[in-house]
Amino acid sequence: MVTGASSGIGKEIASGLAGLGATVVLVCRDAVRGQSALSEIQQSSGNKSLDLLLADLSSQKQVRSLAGDFRRKYNALNVLVNNAGVITEKRCLTEDGIEMTFAVNYLAYFLLTNLLVDVLKASAPSRIVNITSMIHKSIKLDFDNLQGEKKFNRDLIYAQSKLADIIFTYELARRLENTGVTVTCACPGATATHIWERSSKFMNTLFKIFMKEPSEGARIPLYLASSPEVEGVTCQYFQARQHLKNSRVNPANTMAKSSRETYDRDVAKKLWETSEALTGLRAILT
Repeated sequence: MVTGASSGIGKEIASGLAGLGATVVLVCRDAVRGQSALSEIQQSSGNKSLDLLLADLSSQKQVRSLAGDFRRKYNALNVLVNNAGVITEKRCLTEDGIEMTFAVNYLAYFLLTNLLVDVLKASAPSRIVNITSMIHKSIKLDFDNLQGEKKFNRDLIYAQSKLADIIFTYELARRLENTGVTVTCACPGATATHIWERSSKFMNTLFKIFMKEPSEGARIPLYLASSPEVEGVTCQYFQARQHLKNSRVNPANTMAKSSRETYDRDVAKKLWETSEALTGLRAILT
């Protein structure tokens, strides 16, 4: 399962998995764009074992429905790639009263993964890959301003959501130790995707000049989702390097250290408890 699969990195990851012969479930918000992506991937890969599930991941109700829809159709899940993401210029709330960036970029990962974790465990060996960003190193979690309640700054809130993804990755990996389910996270590097569509024309021009193509940004997440070289590797952060374009992807040149705060178990515990409260999710992992 790949979320945010209608375009950008998500579409490229789905395409890469389809090319390997996997049954791939694309999770998309828009039916037209989702079907277009599915058809394009089918044609390019020759793989007919593709499926489309629709969900607006800013809605916790739809995340729960997504998990239910998947369970009704499938009894196994070997790979979950949490990729969907947004960035907003102004603070806006979801139908659940959650700030949009935090809701989609982090809480949806937390909720969907927890709702499907028993399927992942039953399907072991299985993998969870969370998409994050090196921008997380620029800040620390501010639990009094997680959702921009006191001060909203687009880049700050985006960075916090990506920092939360890494803290969640490590905590989940610890909770899933010895289950056969691995959890890793990846920074694909600066990639030109639709997430930056609403930026200024000047910034969009810079993005086109300096950002890598989605196919390049998908290399590390696809590697983590499929390569036998990382079988059993868990609780790790991978980050794209400048020389990646002309090098072979392997742990030696992409495994990296995340910020100091990501290894703080007290912060992880507080974030987990906060996330449970915001999603209404009971503790189903011990």
